[in-house]
Amino acid sequence: MEGNKVQPRAILVFGAPGSGKSTFSEKFANKFHSAFFDLGQVEAENDLDREMTLFLLEQLAHTKVTLVIEGILDTEKERTEVRNVLRRAGYNPSLVWIQTDVSTIRQRLKLKNRSAAKAKKEYETRISRMEAPSEIEAPIVLSGKHTFETQLRHVLTQLA
Repeated sequence: MEGNKVQPRAILVFGAPGSGKSTFSEKFANKFHSAFFDLGQVEAENDLDREMTLFLLEQLAHTKVTLVIEGILDTEKERTEVRNVLRRAGYNPSLVWIQTDVSTIRQRLKLKNRSAAKAKKEYETRISRMEAPSEIEAPIVLSGKHTFETQLRHVLTQLA
């Protein structure tokens, strides 16, 4: 008899640049001793194409540990590809969409980039290709301005 096997979890976090994705993802991963990967950063730093990044994700999924993933999730197609890789590996992926008002995002990006022009370019480049999640994706929507504790309670309630 197999018993009740618990599916490993994957938390996919996306939102505009400066919305609070990395802050939430890192704190969530630390809280639950989970692995955190910014796949967009891994892809860029290692000059990987999409196929190689998905292959890397497939290898990570063999670990069956809880994964918190950020990056390469801006479009519904990208999110579907990532979810499909994870589901084939036995994961139960959940989408967390972090929303923050534009003025806060711009302020955060100016601080990060130390330049209003660079902040504007980063924002416009990313926003131009981002797609809001569809109803079928069933996102957990968080405010990027709430405290981590408030965000955490909301996510855990939705995951229960």
